[in-house]
Amino acid sequence: MIQERLTDRAYTGIVEIINRDDLHVGDRLPSESRLAEMFGMSRTIVREALARLSSDGITEPRRGAGSFVKSRPSGRMLAFMPIAGLRATLGTYEVRFVLEAETARLAAARRSPAEMDAIEEALERLREALLSSAPAHDEDMELHRCIVRATANPAFLPAFDALSAEIDQIMRAGVDISRSRPPEVIGAMMREHEMIVDAIRVQDADSASLAMRWHLSEGRKRLMP
Repeated sequence: MIQERLTDRAYTGIVEIINRDDLHVGDRLPSESRLAEMFGMSRTIVREALARLSSDGITEPRRGAGSFVKSRPSGRMLAFMPIAGLRATLGTYEVRFVLEAETARLAAARRSPAEMDAIEEALERLREALLSSAPAHDEDMELHRCIVRATANPAFLPAFDALSAEIDQIMRAGVDISRSRPPEVIGAMMREHEMIVDAIRVQDADSASLAMRWHLSEGRKRLMP
């Protein structure tokens, strides 16, 4: 538990260095030993923090050269999730890649006609919200929840809902950031959802799983500038 808290502190500290020093994509971070000295921690803790930052798409290790900035958390994103909570929030993506890719697969294989209707209706509500000035995160969450319900396995819904606070922050930030960019970004977000629903409609389980993983991967990228 103590090591976990120290790793969180190192993770947060490295993100603060990226922002404070205005490091750009491709810039090299201080060495592990220098970071350990700056934070008053062991290199093991710093190495674990860098591994998590790499997993979250923020840094990139290069063999023999150190760690480099791969992407910077957007200022808009940090308005929705403070730096101190960034690791926990972005860490939900690792769980969602496993959980939601499988729920999409099972929904495609098992969904009933009534559940398919609910998914289609949720998709249309999301389309209306995304193409308007509405926040759209509630509609986004409901579509994902409808897919979870269509697995015919009630154990999935509590697992999904356990992540709901972090997912809500991500969805709010994702829509806000996307609306600050060219219109095609919102269009891409909508097409990703359509691909998932299309695969569930034709009961193509593998395509549904892949479409969900692609959507989550692209969603994480949209949180960065």
